[in-house]
Amino acid sequence: MSTKKIVMAGIGIMLMTAACKTKDIKMGVQKKETVSENKAVVYQVFTRLFGNKNTTNKPWGTIEENGVGKFNDFTDKALQEIKDLGVTHIWYTGVPHHAVIRDYTAIGVSNDDPEVVKGRAGSPYAVKDYYNVNPDLAVDPAKRLEEFEALIKRTHKANLKVIIDIVPNHIARKYEGKSNPKGVRDFGADDDVTVEYKRDNNFYYIPNTPFQLPDGDKPLNGESNPLIDGKFDENPAKWTGNGSRMAKPDKNDWYETVKVNYGIRPDGTKDFPELPTGFNALSYKEHFEFWKDKSVPSSWIKFRDIALYWTEKGVDGFRYDMAEMVPYEFWSYMNSAIKTANPDAFLMAEVYNPKEYRNYIHLGKMDYLYDKVETYDKLKDIIQQKTPPDGLSYIQSGLADIDVHMLKFLDNHDEQRLASPEFAGSAEKGKPMMVVSAVITSAPIMIYFGQEVGEAGNENGGFGSHSRTSIFDYVGVPNHQRWMNDGAFDGGKLTQSEKELRDFYKRLLSFSAKSPAVMGQFQDLQEVNRQAGHGYDPNHVYSFTRWSENQKLIVLTNFSSEVTNTFELKIPADIITKWSLKDGSYTLKDQLYGSTVELIVVNGEGKAGISIKPLESFIYQL
Repeated sequence: MSTKKIVMAGIGIMLMTAACKTKDIKMGVQKKETVSENKAVVYQVFTRLFGNKNTTNKPWGTIEENGVGKFNDFTDKALQEIKDLGVTHIWYTGVPHHAVIRDYTAIGVSNDDPEVVKGRAGSPYAVKDYYNVNPDLAVDPAKRLEEFEALIKRTHKANLKVIIDIVPNHIARKYEGKSNPKGVRDFGADDDVTVEYKRDNNFYYIPNTPFQLPDGDKPLNGESNPLIDGKFDENPAKWTGNGSRMAKPDKNDWYETVKVNYGIRPDGTKDFPELPTGFNALSYKEHFEFWKDKSVPSSWIKFRDIALYWTEKGVDGFRYDMAEMVPYEFWSYMNSAIKTANPDAFLMAEVYNPKEYRNYIHLGKMDYLYDKVETYDKLKDIIQQKTPPDGLSYIQSGLADIDVHMLKFLDNHDEQRLASPEFAGSAEKGKPMMVVSAVITSAPIMIYFGQEVGEAGNENGGFGSHSRTSIFDYVGVPNHQRWMNDGAFDGGKLTQSEKELRDFYKRLLSFSAKSPAVMGQFQDLQEVNRQAGHGYDPNHVYSFTRWSENQKLIVLTNFSSEVTNTFELKIPADIITKWSLKDGSYTLKDQLYGSTVELIVVNGEGKAGISIKPLESFIYQL
């Protein structure tokens, strides 16, 4: 979902607070059934934009004016280049068929009213048909599903896993399941619309009251369209996606969507079975067995069946939009069903409330949650010189019991581009942030297409604003297009600095994906070196260790863009003991670019002379 949506999500989160409240849970021993032996590297790509070669970038431009990418643009060569970055999973964002302003009536798809669509290309989080894919993405829209199935096969051929979105909290205002499998009833088809709430209704209603469009919005930037008439036929009105109960939502509400009912009554109480005490420590198999004989709301069954439909087609995992606006009991039900079908399924969720992390991991059976409000926000403050890096260690300590589940990122479709002036200000300033994000944790690391070549999101696509690559309109992505090089996917048009940046990402991600130490133990070096002094600058330099039985790492990074820091790094006695090092000299070799320094151990303590340039990082291996 867009950041604009996240700001407004407070309404819905407040509404659904009761859905997420639990008794304080004493954590049992959690079986690490979902944890890979190697670090996962996720490459998020906005599917509509990846292969677009058009550089016009007219605000509110049409497909004909601004172009659009297709499934077929992900060639074997393109996928191999992504794989060679160190990537293990591709998240194809915006694949399910969502509302768009384009005439596809020739293939049996109704036109969407621009007054309930954001942008011209539409929000990927206003899904119109969960059993098919966006016709914009196909060379032949009538065969769009076949083209996506071919992409799944090509992706697997490149030894990459496929992730797509599922948006459980809300669907498009004009949802039409034109592709439903036999026997599948559409959302709302069996609802009792005379009442606000009933457990097996798929939506919440405002009885006897028609929907009204919000004031102040200007569809298609004022362009004429036969469907723009100041109204949208919906009677009775449904609750809006972010939880607004108004028949006439505000223009900042998610008015293009309607909220799905999961059996949460309007007063916030639950109208479904709850998980027994102790289920936080049980496996997905035991969760699956629990739900087998339970009566659950209709919406639960519909979304489970949607996920299993895509799993059967070869999709390897899902990214769940605004997962905390849906009760974790539902996630237990759905995720255990997915894991039963595919034990290796990769399930990641957008959750922003740290108090609920453990519920969604242990009770909801999520593999990974966004580490946005802690690590991401802290790194953003550090690079903007609002705070020193010490807080990173406190975050690691606080997340220690769930660290493996907390997915790291610096760039995605919701956030300001890493290289934008509004965030880091340059791609170079992103380097120390990336090293920390990739190596400090055994959890997956995710990058957003174009990040690896310094894309700054300067284009104004139409709906929304610059600093984020538009997800609502047809645009080209300049830095990415230079790497794409008219479909050669060889970086032929990149500047020298962009080539060097991509090489940095390739070195870092490839190393982190294969390093046993990154999947091992963590210990901070910050405090001991702050106390030791010896020229160490704790306001800009951050250091820590990672180790496994067969690999020992010392990681240093300099967040300063101006000052070289020269100091004597201290390795405390407890680390020397844990690493079984005797007094003597050891070579430390940087795993990014190959430089070396000497670690000297005397009387059970270590020291190394370090000179680290502005924005430089070292991943020293013993």
